[in-house]
Amino acid sequence: MRPPIWQLIADATQNLGGEMTYAAIKQHIWAAYPDVNSSTITCQIIICSVNHQSRVHYPENKKPRVCTSQYDFLFNTGRGKVVRYDPDKHGQWEIIEKSGELTVSIMQEATDEMIFPTGSNGDDQVGSFALESHLRDYLAKNLPSMDDGNTLLSLFVSSDGRDGVEFQTDVGPIDILAKSPVGNFYVFELKLGRGPDAALGQILRYMGWVQQHLCVDKKVFGVVVAADISNKLKYAATQVPNVCLMEYELKVTLHPVSLNGKG
Repeated sequence: MRPPIWQLIADATQNLGGEMTYAAIKQHIWAAYPDVNSSTITCQIIICSVNHQSRVHYPENKKPRVCTSQYDFLFNTGRGKVVRYDPDKHGQWEIIEKSGELTVSIMQEATDEMIFPTGSNGDDQVGSFALESHLRDYLAKNLPSMDDGNTLLSLFVSSDGRDGVEFQTDVGPIDILAKSPVGNFYVFELKLGRGPDAALGQILRYMGWVQQHLCVDKKVFGVVVAADISNKLKYAATQVPNVCLMEYELKVTLHPVSLNGKG
């Protein structure tokens, strides 16, 4: 009988050691169990990574707790990379409830210098990753009304309890997957800066997967969200009626303050 996927990941990372990519972990597992689904492994790696913000969207991590369980043995060091979790090195992490929502948080600082996620090119990307996570989670809680404001959306929840935030598929993770009251699906692809025309091909892959696996008899719509939509993407989208483009705008207002409370 095959062990649970989290156990296969634990064994693989123990054998590989050091910093490991998701791909290396999958190859190690497939050497013994070639039938294990790739997206299932990705989901379980996220579930078992103590500092991955998206882990709270899975049933195993739906309650506040200190990260000392069987699902708390990896530490995310960047997109698609992990190491074995060491509280002495990475600090003691926990899942907490904040403003009515679950999130991951460090409850005790590490004894040595902490390792934070970096980008694939080695540059520090902590700020960008945090912003992307915040944007995604904000939109997931404040889904826009589609079709001229007449269609109210709700976050998709799968039969196994996974919600539609960073929803894992065989063709990659969907940033946000939502449904309309009549059962149509909406696939959201988020871009922090300018939305490149390549985003259209990316979202069409996700839409095709959703159509094939989740809603054969319903419609699938795509929504590309970016701070700035390029003209190339605008032209391309005119040929795909089921895809719409949306721009977001962030505003910060500063107010002068002083010790005595007066401006």
